[in-house]
Amino acid sequence: MAPTTRQSAPEPDAAHPRGKGRPRSAAADTAILDATRAALAELGWGGLTMGHVAARAGVAKTTLYRRWPSKNELVVDAVASLFDDLEVADLGSLRADIEAVVFRFAELLARPETQAALLALFAEGTRDPLLRRRIRERIVDPQKHLVQQGRLNAQRRGELGPDLDEATACEEIAIIFDTIAGTVEHRMLVSGEPVTPDWIHRFTTLLLNPLPGLSAALGTA
Repeated sequence: MAPTTRQSAPEPDAAHPRGKGRPRSAAADTAILDATRAALAELGWGGLTMGHVAARAGVAKTTLYRRWPSKNELVVDAVASLFDDLEVADLGSLRADIEAVVFRFAELLARPETQAALLALFAEGTRDPLLRRRIRERIVDPQKHLVQQGRLNAQRRGELGPDLDEATACEEIAIIFDTIAGTVEHRMLVSGEPVTPDWIHRFTTLLLNPLPGLSAALGTA
């Protein structure tokens, strides 16, 4: 699953059509999201305020609140934007696709601002059910399209059979995503171990051929 960068231009928010007043600035949005992650890494969740972010981004607090009514929404979007450019390209095999996307994901997690932001956000999410739901809706669920696209690529190449039914396919996609994301995040953010090309190769081998000696062992039991 090799990442590519999406270049499509942002579309206006249908729920908030632009009327009178100044148009929303993409540059200001980027500055605000960058400032949010920097402030979160430096100050932590409890120390971060909307005022800190506005000052770092060089915008008025009213501008900030027009875009993000609460700190929860702002921080989640700031973290989610780190992963918005992850995409999947067909490299010719399921192994190559998986190894490429794991490598790119690990690159993102290796950035200090990503680590600090994710750890702070996930810690706060354990205490706030509404925040946890927003994390799932804005960060976790959208990234499952990586697994879905990789699965479709493999099916077109004949490496995987067709889906039996939609419900089963959705469950399998969720499990595969949790396995990949959870393993990489635990290794890097909890254990503090590096994700090297050799580790990615070994991980992918286990993902594609889990416990290869198990069938033989069961047959002789």
